Amino acid sequence: MSFLLDTHVWLWLLTTPERIPPQVLSPLADAGNRLLFSAASSWEIAIKYRLGKLPLPEPPAEFIPRRLVRDGIDPLPVRHEHTYGVAELPPYHNDPFDRLLIVQAHIEGLTLVSADPVMSAYDVRLLQV
Repeated sequence: MSFLLDTHVWLWLLTTPERIPPQVLSPLADAGNRLLFSAASSWEIAIKYRLGKLPLPEPPAEFIPRRLVRDGIDPLPVRHEHTYGVAELPPYHNDPFDRLLIVQAHIEGLTLVSADPVMSAYDVRLLQV
């Protein structure tokens, strides 16, 4: 199974994995499953870092790729097809990064892992934290 990690879930895995329930953590830790991290999440982290809302031990350009490689998480690029899909989504969620993750999960056939309850309003496979 392939999982797309929401930005906060990836950060929790790095810093406070106890926030993730065992029934969610177990499939994420299973080596037979694939974990993906979107470029949209990297963009979100970079913006929050620049605004001083997300302290990191090093700049995002170093922090993110090193941890993805270390943890065996595959990067997922944002393609034009993904961005166009955002226009077709119902307006349940206003966060542009989350809307893009929803479309990416849907188009790529991934299960989105998120603690955001609004995600369940969309037609996407969801592993709720």
